Formats: sequence, C-alpha cells, structure tokens
Amino acid sequence: MPSLEHSLGTDNVVESVCRLNPDLLAEHCQHILSYLQGQTKGVDSAEICDIFQRAGVTLGHESLQSIIRFLTITFRSAAKSKLSADDLVSRLEQGSKNWSKASLQVLHSLWSQHGESVQVQQAAQDLLSVGRLVDMQWKLGMAVSSDTCRSLNSPFVTILLKIAEPSGQISRKAFEMTVPQFQNFHKQIKELAAVMETI
Repeated sequence: MPSLEHSLGTDNVVESVCRLNPDLLAEHCQHILSYLQGQTKGVDSAEICDIFQRAGVTLGHESLQSIIRFLTITFRSAAKSKLSADDLVSRLEQGSKNWSKASLQVLHSLWSQHGESVQVQQAAQDLLSVGRLVDMQWKLGMAVSSDTCRSLNSPFVTILLKIAEPSGQISRKAFEMTVPQFQNFHKQIKELAAVMETI
C-alpha cells in the first residue's frame, strides 16, 4: 500500500485519479486488474492514453504513468495484505483526504469483484518475479559501422524484444548479432522449444 503518511506526491496522484469520471476510472482500473490477475502481459500506457484522449481527458505522460504506478502498487499491496474492499477504501482515505466519494466507490466495487483472484495470482507471481517475453522481431541489415563486425559491409541481425517487467511496464530491448551468432541463437531457441514441449 502506498505510504500512509500524508504526502504531496500522493495527493497529486489522488487528485489526478479523482478527475477521471467513474466509468473512465473503472475502465482504467480494469486494465491494471487484468494484468494483476495474469490475463494480460502488461499495462499498455499508450492504449490507456488513447482511451483517455477519446474521452476528452488530457493527461501528460508523467501524470498517466504516476496513476498507473499508484493504482498498480495499491492493488498489488492490497492483495499481499489480503485486504477486503472496505479495508482498502479505509487505507486509501487514511493516505489522502483528497479522495472523492465516487472514486472510492469505483475502487471498492472493483476490488470486491476482483480482489480475491488478484490475491491468488500475486501469490503465484511472487514465486516467479521475472520479466516475460511479449514479442520478438528481427531484421537483417548490412553493417556500415559497428563495434562487433570486423569489416564493413558485413551482414548483421537486429533483434527487438518486448518484455513485460514484473512491475507491469512493457519495455523494449534491442541488440545486434552477427549472422553466425544469430544462427546459434536460433538453434538454442529451437532446442529450448523442444524441451518445453516435453514438460
């Protein structure tokens, strides 16, 4: 649960949350709860931003990220503490006096519906707190300059990975390989896939 101490940072996030109408807040929370229940691979802030824009709500990127982090931590913490919906609302009210009644009602209702399944999923996820591969793309290119290729005009492969971090944020990692390195990587992935099929 976010610190129960009264802080300006928390109050600012709470004010941003309370500016959302109840339906929009509920939809936003559903994205987070779906992730915390293991139904999605992460919380896509770009998708949430699009939803807000279509609804006429303009929030800066940092404000949106703060809301996502705050609600994710709140729900994850409530799951670990096995809080009831009433206890969750009580703790939120203790943390900030800026909560609107409508926002607290939305959070109470959603936690009543989803709290138990979030608790089960979070207990399982605590055992395996590593990032998950969401997507992998590759492309072949020709080296004009590189740290790893010995000569120019050598072919290389660029790999782009999308990884859902345990925090829920989706990050992107990119790296380059020579063609022989990529062929070895491909062979290892095939062997890993074969082993996983036997499990």
